[in-house]
Amino acid sequence: MKLLKDILFGVNVLEILGPESAEISEIIFDSRKATHGVLFVAVRGTVTDGHQYIGQVINEGVKAIVCESAPGDIQPEITYVLVSNSAKALGVMASNFYDQPSAKLKLVGVTGTNGKTTIATLLYKLFIELGYKTGLLSTVENQINGVIIPSTHTTPDQIALNALLHDMVTAGCDYCFMEVSSHAVAQSRIEGLYFTGAVFSNLTHDHLDFHKTFSEYLKAKKAFFDGLDRSAFALTNADDKNGAVMLQNTRAHKKTYGLKNLADFKGKLVENHFSGLLLNIDGEEVWFKLVGSFNAYNLLAVYGASMLLEQDRNKVLTILSRLSGAEGRFDYVSSGSGIIGIVDYAHTPDAVQNVLSTIHDIRKGNEQLITIIGCGGDRDKTKRPVMAQTACDWSDKVILTSDNPRTEDPEAILADMEEGVTPNNKRKVLHITDRKEAIRTAVHLAKPGDIILLAGKGHEKYQEIKGVKHPFDDKKILSEQLNLITHQEN
Repeated sequence: MKLLKDILFGVNVLEILGPESAEISEIIFDSRKATHGVLFVAVRGTVTDGHQYIGQVINEGVKAIVCESAPGDIQPEITYVLVSNSAKALGVMASNFYDQPSAKLKLVGVTGTNGKTTIATLLYKLFIELGYKTGLLSTVENQINGVIIPSTHTTPDQIALNALLHDMVTAGCDYCFMEVSSHAVAQSRIEGLYFTGAVFSNLTHDHLDFHKTFSEYLKAKKAFFDGLDRSAFALTNADDKNGAVMLQNTRAHKKTYGLKNLADFKGKLVENHFSGLLLNIDGEEVWFKLVGSFNAYNLLAVYGASMLLEQDRNKVLTILSRLSGAEGRFDYVSSGSGIIGIVDYAHTPDAVQNVLSTIHDIRKGNEQLITIIGCGGDRDKTKRPVMAQTACDWSDKVILTSDNPRTEDPEAILADMEEGVTPNNKRKVLHITDRKEAIRTAVHLAKPGDIILLAGKGHEKYQEIKGVKHPFDDKKILSEQLNLITHQEN
């Protein structure tokens, strides 16, 4: 139990109506979890407004409410805490309820359009290998010292996030590396957290279904850096024009990394193969298992962050050289057929181009590249034709297929994508809505030495259709099809 006054420490309270001596057993913002002794926070969400459930939660026994506007029928036995922004207040209160866990370890946030998961995961693996007890909060999964906790969002809500950080502190963690999405910043999910550092990867066209404009998307990312303390570090990509924007108003210690422009942590891509890459970092050449120039940037970001966290340079490079990346990020699938399969989470035009350009740089030139690609439903529609055009421009054959259509008609999504297929590219495009059939077709079209890129879903183990998640594993299905054709040939 916590006293209400302790939970409200640091919250911008406008007014308190009713008793101030309440004891709180739990904080909730979901009215369905209402019960006696909990504190209900009425948050104005994108779908519903928590204020409309105030009467309902009071009927369930809730005695304390945090809200932006008091209801018309004030009940004297209920405590109403009026605040200017409930979502921001929720973040601060959740931190207080769990005894400010982010201040008890070194929390580093990673943001950007592409690379967040790989950078956060590599940092987690690195610091585990360095001997530290470490936590990870990522799109793929959350981990506490090797114990996996399933992930539902890139960045959890304020309560779940602080609960996870509290569990990490309890487990003795020294560090936590977490992805910070633009949604999380805009929805105040990171409010009340203390960050030791922030890492920026890049910024490209994405999430405009939520942010509406690129300017708003940029503003959300920048707000993360603007909120850093003077004692924190801000590490950004010197080769991305938005990297400098992130640093404009931050009070944090400013550092950069890059392959092209002058940077504090400088790299040069020496060799690039399907088996890995040779990267010169600050004058020392190191072979890494990861592939492609985009992973060269990811590795530089990890190296830079570890240096800013005062780790031993030689140990860091030695460990990084033997680490693999995050699941579903340029996952290499081989078989006896001689066909090369690559599964990647790329679901933005820039990410797709990064993967395809990496394959283009490595391929010998006489093999064909077959790309299987779709776009998610209920998401930014403007990127659909661009994704298809990018795939066509860089591939010998393209199969447009279903991704996670969610509540949308898969055929309507594919029709949007096909608008990006120019007349001269139509001959190389197939339209196969069923994703498994698309994978099977690609394998049958491929010959030994050819490359199949299966883009969009990466680590996901499901396909969401009409609101229902059906089991679907891109890597598993591609592997099965490749092995099946191998047995047929033998």
